[in-house]
Amino acid sequence: MQDLSKPVENLKNEMIIFLTEMCRIKAIAPESDGDGESERCQFIQMRLDQMGFQNVEIIKIEDDRVSAGYRPNIILTLPGSDASLPPIWVISHMDIVPEGDLDHWKTDPYDPVLKKGKLYGRGVEDNGQSLTASLFAAKALLDSGQQQKRTVKVAFVADEEVGSKFGIQQLVKQGLFTKDDLIVVPDAGSPDGSKIEVVEKSHLQLKVVTHGKQAHASRPNKSINAFRAASKFVARVCDELYEKYDAQDKLFEPPISTFEATKKESNVPNINTIPGEDVFYMDCRVLPTEDLDEIMKFIKKIAKDIEKQTGATISFKKVSMSKAPPATPPDSPIVKKLQQALKEVRGIKASPIGIGGGTCAAIFRKEGLPAVVWETNDELAHEPNEYTKVENLVNDAKIFAWLYLH
Repeated sequence: MQDLSKPVENLKNEMIIFLTEMCRIKAIAPESDGDGESERCQFIQMRLDQMGFQNVEIIKIEDDRVSAGYRPNIILTLPGSDASLPPIWVISHMDIVPEGDLDHWKTDPYDPVLKKGKLYGRGVEDNGQSLTASLFAAKALLDSGQQQKRTVKVAFVADEEVGSKFGIQQLVKQGLFTKDDLIVVPDAGSPDGSKIEVVEKSHLQLKVVTHGKQAHASRPNKSINAFRAASKFVARVCDELYEKYDAQDKLFEPPISTFEATKKESNVPNINTIPGEDVFYMDCRVLPTEDLDEIMKFIKKIAKDIEKQTGATISFKKVSMSKAPPATPPDSPIVKKLQQALKEVRGIKASPIGIGGGTCAAIFRKEGLPAVVWETNDELAHEPNEYTKVENLVNDAKIFAWLYLH
């Protein structure tokens, strides 16, 4: 078969234009005060039609919180010549996170700017780079006139940033995938493209509420300072969790379980009041060998000690708690095929890894569907001044094109 690397390179300018235009369109979930992905979906549909793709399906999942009334998922199919071969899926997401504090941006996050080989803007990396690369790899294949043996499925899904309830979860429920399918989720990676993610850590997110007694700041004897109690608790619980659960697994980066205090809500609006309630959050990324229920018991035991010391009470709400599903086997067909593509096209010796971040690959693995996560990036997801390198955009498209052909 004809190598598609050169045809992909010839599409570089088109890729940059497509990614720039797409990322001018906000696609934010209603949980983050957005209106979903429908406008971005319409733009992609228009471009797919202009490119000449014939087999395009839009799967609409009802959601009355957005103006369209649904969340769209696009599936582009390039039929293969051998129906006995399982299809290959490359699945990226249309939705993005909000821009955050605009003071930290050097450019308009919704008007991408190209500077010295980098395109800056919200969502250009997460997940615009891979969406564009996977699409234009399919365009290179279509334009070449070659008939690949394996059916290619290129999917652009909704709702990944807040749980995939209206995206991958629904597609899995509809039975679109089988255990033999080759599934790539290009939503995390490394700067040199040498890491193939095959497993994720277990995930525990907690809302922690400390209840005390409010009083004037000059009368602490009449109060129970919820903020001080929370501070005592968070300092102790994080340190002791790291000490107790100190196992290491070199498959992961970092190789340990992590336990961090993150979001902090405001308590009282004025300086001269001792707060009667304080709220903060914890985010724990835990090696799959550890028991999340045991970790919760340990956290609550420390809370009881702090309650005795301070007179406050501490309550917990589980924002999320998910046990990591079994890893995609490092010798599975999709891992081997991706390793071969990287070696042949880019001269990279790629190795399987685990990560602490969550991707929708975990949804596939929970259903017994082997999936891998891979792309080439500088790991700027959700950061201000997010960018994608044009060379990564083009080089990843070459890998997807190789996978489609082989």
